[in-house]
Order: sequence, then structure tokens, then C-alpha cells
Amino acid sequence: MLKVWGRENSINVQKVLWCCDELGLDYERIDAGGPFGLTRDPEYLALNPNGLVPVIADDGFVLWESNVIVRYLCATRGAGTLWPEDAKRRADAERWMDWQLGTLWARMRPVFIGLVRTPPEERDEAALEEARRVTVEAWEVLEGHMADKDYVLGDAFTMADVPLGVSVYRWSQIPAEKAPTPNLDSYLGRLSRRPAFRARVMLPLS
Repeated sequence: MLKVWGRENSINVQKVLWCCDELGLDYERIDAGGPFGLTRDPEYLALNPNGLVPVIADDGFVLWESNVIVRYLCATRGAGTLWPEDAKRRADAERWMDWQLGTLWARMRPVFIGLVRTPPEERDEAALEEARRVTVEAWEVLEGHMADKDYVLGDAFTMADVPLGVSVYRWSQIPAEKAPTPNLDSYLGRLSRRPAFRARVMLPLS
């Protein structure tokens, strides 16, 4: 059986769990990271030398990095649905997945850490404001892209929606000043009607 290591409230673990549920996969989840520890144990570091979550093991094949795990699961279990079979359409999905990780989350993570996990008296307000500003700019890119689309690639839910969907929800819950994003609000509304999204992503931030 597929095994997934990671705590349920990690944004990166949520990508994998949501993807598994959308694909209808059976899996065993093992608590790891945060209050559960485990990630610095030698046995875990043998699976992922970075000491981070998530990690999966699929019939002996071990894989880490959340967006890569989502790609792998969709390629092996979701061809023609979450995994676009057309090479250009698949490249489009992968582009947005890389953008989520390399641009959006890189800007947004300091805002999340600063406003959710850092006590007010310990915050660097100037750095936090700059991170918020560039995060708002990044969201404007996706807001424009979604003007005529139900999902990231158009009218069908694909693997591209997994990392972006978890990010949209998390941003909606962070108490930061935000620009109006009616297209993303509608997108979040569509995602929230998916049972797996509600179960795996719409959780309290911590």
C-alpha cells in the first residue's frame, strides 16, 4: 500500500493527501513533522535527507518534494484526467505548478510564518510588509489568468489545481491586507464544493 509521511496541517502534505483522495487511492498516512517529530530520526533521514515532509513510498519507490509527488501520482494513476496526456497541456500544468513553488509560495511563506506562527512582538514589520506586497503582486498574475477559466487549465480539474488550490485557501485564511480577487474567490468557491478539498485542505492554520 502507498505510504505517506506527514502531518495533516502541512500545506505540502495537504497537496499529496488531496491528490490521493481525488484519485481515489488507498494509502496509509504516518504522522511526521511539527509536534510529531520523526523527521530527524536516522530512519526518516534515510527516506528524505532534507528532514522535511511529505515523503511517499510506493511499492518500495521513495519520493519527496510535494509537487513532484503530485506529478508522479497523477502520471501513474490519473492519466487523461488529472494528468493531461497532451504534451503541451501537460507542460502548461507543470508551468503553473513550478510557479506556485518557485514564485508564489516563496513570497507567501514569510507572510504565513510572520502572521500565523510569529508572536506580534517578535515580528519584523518592515520585512513582513514587503513580503505581503510582493505576494499580492504574485496573486495578481493568477487572478488575471483565471478571468475566463473555471480551473487553472480551463474547464477541467487537473494536477495544476492541487498546489494552487491549497495556496488559494491558505491565503484566504491569513490575516493580511489583500487586493480584491473576484476570479480567485470564485475559483475557491468551486474548489470548496469538492469533498476531498474540504476534508484535506480546509483546515485551521497552525
